[in-house]
Amino acid sequence: MGRQNQKQRTRRFKWFKRKPKKADPYHLNEISDAGEDDGDDSMDDVEEVVSAEMDPCISTNELRIFVGTWNVAGRSPVGSLAVDLDEWLNLKDAADMYVLGFQEIVPLKARTVIGAEDPTEATNWNLLIGKTLNNKYGCPWLSPKFSQNISSDSYLLDTEMESSLSSRAKTPKKEWWRTQSEKLYWGSKYKLMASKKMVGVLISVWIRRELLRKYCISNVKVCSVACGIMGYLGNKGSVSVSMSIEGTSFCFVAAHLASGEKKGDEGRRNHQVSEIFKRTSFPRSPNDDDNPHPLTILGHDQIFWFGDLNYRLYLEDNLARHLIKKQDWRGLQEFDQLRREQEEGGVFQGWREGNIEFPPTYKYSSSNCNRYSGGGPNRSGEKPRTPAWCDRILWYGKGVKQLSYFRSESRFSDHRPVSALFSTQVEVTRSNPKAVAMQSILPANIMSPKNADLAKSDVEAASTLLSLMVKDMELPPTLIKSL
Repeated sequence: MGRQNQKQRTRRFKWFKRKPKKADPYHLNEISDAGEDDGDDSMDDVEEVVSAEMDPCISTNELRIFVGTWNVAGRSPVGSLAVDLDEWLNLKDAADMYVLGFQEIVPLKARTVIGAEDPTEATNWNLLIGKTLNNKYGCPWLSPKFSQNISSDSYLLDTEMESSLSSRAKTPKKEWWRTQSEKLYWGSKYKLMASKKMVGVLISVWIRRELLRKYCISNVKVCSVACGIMGYLGNKGSVSVSMSIEGTSFCFVAAHLASGEKKGDEGRRNHQVSEIFKRTSFPRSPNDDDNPHPLTILGHDQIFWFGDLNYRLYLEDNLARHLIKKQDWRGLQEFDQLRREQEEGGVFQGWREGNIEFPPTYKYSSSNCNRYSGGGPNRSGEKPRTPAWCDRILWYGKGVKQLSYFRSESRFSDHRPVSALFSTQVEVTRSNPKAVAMQSILPANIMSPKNADLAKSDVEAASTLLSLMVKDMELPPTLIKSL
């Protein structure tokens, strides 16, 4: 057993001592022997250790993101809706981030579409979401000052108030801001990161409070694209949020596309998707950090597109209802317009969506009703609508894994809310703290072994350091002598 341990320690030291054959951009720099004299072996070993310790280490951390979409049919949120929100947000399996998209938070009438933006309904929804997320854990969450701040059509978290959004250095000024922040939001588990409203479309992004200190979150931006009536009114279109979490960029697009199941309506939806891709932009601002950030949707690492996308079924009403009655979701999806747009040549080519294993989400007869509109002889006055999966969640990019995809059963509107839980990978770059200790121990010119005038005392210091490392690794005496 002792001989086996000795062999393991010997192999460990040989790996520790040898120079890498190939550069590893994450841990070790390639060190070339070309053009250098064979000097003291201990110096070569020290050089390798220092290079390994000084390079930044890039790792990936998991971030769980909940994405949800709900067309609320122009209805204002009420207190009793908190129960429905609780079910929709699936708080029993809480996520790190909640990204919620709403459609028709106001009735789509001429006054609301053409008139000035009224932030009242967006504020009411954000207040209810915050209360639901935070009261679940018995935490008060909003002060009057904060509720005033979110009373607008656009809201971004004050990055100066959260120390993790800039440098992690604990300066007195940043500590003061942190203290004020904690006084303002004491006890809240989730914070509103960004919110943007355009007529009836709203996006609301919430993040777990401790992640604001754990990660560097930067370049938070919002954008809206109106492409409804005449191609430029806000009854249809999108609101988007862009942000970077450490080294990974995210884009969230909440959209409401053209309705209708007549011939040509799918083409209008596809055109609006193309317009949103083309017109959504996140230009640089004076408040940005020095790191480059994506300017367009497709420039991001991970993208989530969700909303009432209004894609329908290439299927007659009675056949669709027959498949729904049989719960043949796979057979029904063969006629789904959006699935075809994800194929080659479609506007969502290359985008992904989870398996749909729930009934179509639209159109239900009325609020507080669990029956699809139309479909019977005694349904006078109801608009004939073939049931369809209008409410969808797509994603694009690497490092994304969908954990669940489901609909909730709230009867608040003629749509059923849909949600998905994702596991995403975030690149985190950290400098190894051992590098600082190494630099404080080694003389400055030890870092440059090419220096021909290296002092004898420096060589002795390096040898002493190496001997301490060898002792710590418990190498056999025979191998120590070979050094």
